Amino acid sequence: MSTLLENRYRDRSRAVWTLMMGLFLGGLFTELSERFLPDSVARSFLTYSVSASVGPLTLDVVAVAITVGPLALTINVLTLVGIGIVALVARSWI
Repeated sequence: MSTLLENRYRDRSRAVWTLMMGLFLGGLFTELSERFLPDSVARSFLTYSVSASVGPLTLDVVAVAITVGPLALTINVLTLVGIGIVALVARSWI
């Protein structure tokens, strides 16, 4: 039974790492395309993004006050490509 729980934990952590690395790679692809691609329809399509944000979030306890945010997630085509590449690599290696 513990092996099943370990596999679930490993699958979740692998999915989180894949998502994080894919977002990073997609952000890198986006920055490179914004810098090096000429102004064109392809550049506009690849770098058009949709953003969602939450925040700022404030936790105020008597002794400690913490403010986090705003947290924003920006998704575009190149971000999805980055997530896909990392997922394929992670699946073949791990």
